[in-house]
Amino acid sequence: MSKVSCNVIDQVHQSLLSQCRFLGNPHPIRRPATVFFGSTATRSAIRFQAVVSKGQASGVGVVSGSVGSLANQLRLGSLTEDGLSYKEKFIVRCYEVGINKTATIETIANLLQEVGCNHAQSVGFSTDGFATTLTMRKLHLIWVTARMHIEVYKYPAWSDVIEIETWCQSEGRIGTRRDWILKDYATGQVIGRATSKWVMMNQDTRRLQKVSDDVRDELSNYFPREPRLAFPEENNSSLMKISKLEDPAQFSSLGLVPRKADLDMNQHVNNVTYIGWVLESMPQEVIDTHELQTITLDYRRECQHNDAVDSLTSAESAENTESVLEIQGTNGTANASVADEGSRNFLHLLRLSGDGFEINRGRTEWRKKTAR
Repeated sequence: MSKVSCNVIDQVHQSLLSQCRFLGNPHPIRRPATVFFGSTATRSAIRFQAVVSKGQASGVGVVSGSVGSLANQLRLGSLTEDGLSYKEKFIVRCYEVGINKTATIETIANLLQEVGCNHAQSVGFSTDGFATTLTMRKLHLIWVTARMHIEVYKYPAWSDVIEIETWCQSEGRIGTRRDWILKDYATGQVIGRATSKWVMMNQDTRRLQKVSDDVRDELSNYFPREPRLAFPEENNSSLMKISKLEDPAQFSSLGLVPRKADLDMNQHVNNVTYIGWVLESMPQEVIDTHELQTITLDYRRECQHNDAVDSLTSAESAENTESVLEIQGTNGTANASVADEGSRNFLHLLRLSGDGFEINRGRTEWRKKTAR
């Protein structure tokens, strides 16, 4: 690990320690004499755990406040100065990386979801659902993902520290939009961007519902005063319509079954699981030589725990790829471009195995791997 990475992680742990002072600790914590670690970050983590353990054992900070308030004080996130966006820092852990020792796209998507939910909690929305307001809970309404678009210009490695900023805004009567900016905390470099659309569903009937004035009034205090977009470029690919993949597909993985762990608190398959299913039918030779740069998913049907899913993939036609290159001429950053030599684009379809109903329609862009 580089000296810069160690220093950044130390700063994060020191921030955690300073946030834990409310737990109270009148006596200094003694380090176990029989445990030796070379990493300063590891020693900081041990001290942090000792502070938390002592506070939990004594009940200080737990009896006087809710578990949610304790979590808010411990996590490395807060509203920005204007209160209209939220930033949080994360350390990439060993179980969040893949064979290249960099974070997987599922890890990135999970962190986006996490910071979005933490943003909602920080402004007082429900802790027992994904950002539901008081009116939504009264009417048994929940948020479901309609579209997700993620671009990763540089994947963070194990032990890297990243900072994610998120904000939410109106999408008219149909729902809301949430955007994210991902940065390398050590350098401030933008390493990714994402945007999403969310619609409301009745939890009992499983039918979509327009956003009412009452719900919009509850949300509007936390929307930016002027539209703010993670992808401000005109005609950027996050707005692009995804062509339907025609069967027979070039590649397929059939009969994928949701695990119990794939279900979320809304009792349906979590949106991040779909990303894994899409990648299941990617050809191995592309996985070996390329890395995912962009993924766009349109969620068209809810998937339940007893459904079986087929994942279909085909290379995107040259004609469609050329039109995308024209649209994306100025999109992204200097770190990556869809016009890079050796890039590959694919269309994806997730469908129910039994009746063939379309669940999800997707598109991915892959860039040639480079030596790290």
